[in-house]
Amino acid sequence: MSGIPVTMDSPPPPAAKQSAQSRVRSFTRMLSTRFYVSATMVAMILFFAFLGPFFWGVGEPKQIVGGLYEAPSRELILGTDNFGRDVFTQLMHGTRSSLVIGVVAGLIATTIGVVMGLTAGYFGGVIDEMLMGITNVVITIPSIVVLILLSIAVGTKSIVTMAIIIGVTSWPWTARAVRAQSSSVRNREHVDLARLSGASTVSLMFWEVLPYMLSYIFMAFVLQLTSGILQEAALSMLGLGPSNAVSLGIMLHWSLLWESVRTGAWWAFIPPTVMLTLIAFSLFLLQSSLDEVFNPRLRGR
Repeated sequence: MSGIPVTMDSPPPPAAKQSAQSRVRSFTRMLSTRFYVSATMVAMILFFAFLGPFFWGVGEPKQIVGGLYEAPSRELILGTDNFGRDVFTQLMHGTRSSLVIGVVAGLIATTIGVVMGLTAGYFGGVIDEMLMGITNVVITIPSIVVLILLSIAVGTKSIVTMAIIIGVTSWPWTARAVRAQSSSVRNREHVDLARLSGASTVSLMFWEVLPYMLSYIFMAFVLQLTSGILQEAALSMLGLGPSNAVSLGIMLHWSLLWESVRTGAWWAFIPPTVMLTLIAFSLFLLQSSLDEVFNPRLRGR
């Protein structure tokens, strides 16, 4: 036999397991009923948007299955729209498109805001004044005007293009909030110790300052996601939505253009309106419930 000793990974000590379990239990205790309600609502919306077409076996969203504004029936749960397309199918695909636009726009806006705010708050001085000056100028310009002008200038727009347009105009408020947070964190002792140990500026920013703001950044992303969905709906209702695609805003645009409200075709405009309301309500509820977890002063209220 070989004289080389064989080593085996020893299991973690019981104390470590108990410590990890206690941390998990303490975190779950901080989660309120609002969190579970909002998380359930978000999960149901995601299931409806992304798995619904496969679960219900619906066809293409632009497939014509009937006449103008046919009332709901056993075959067509929510009737047809102005083009004779299935509203239920449109609702599933439209919800998915709106969520994709919101996620992409939220990621872009949050990323730009974090980079601008973190850089301004960490360096301070002239860099802070310059970046915050740019931010303040962008804030003073009404975002809806910029969105309309960019949408008109681009012309034909895909879902991703629409999300980029919304994202690059929605970052200023995140930048200002992150700047305030980072300017406070940079003066803490652990940052000074890392600076004295020779850590680079990039390392200090992204490993010593940024992690302390991740909870706030996540909540800012949720708000940006919600804002992106609602802004897409507003632009689409004005006829500036994504081309050759279906979204909740596009559904509302066609229902208003073809006077579904006046003709009493409630199934053409109420479903997308209710879905937009549910999405916004569930995301705002999720954000407020997470705020209770990350902000100790709000617990127990």
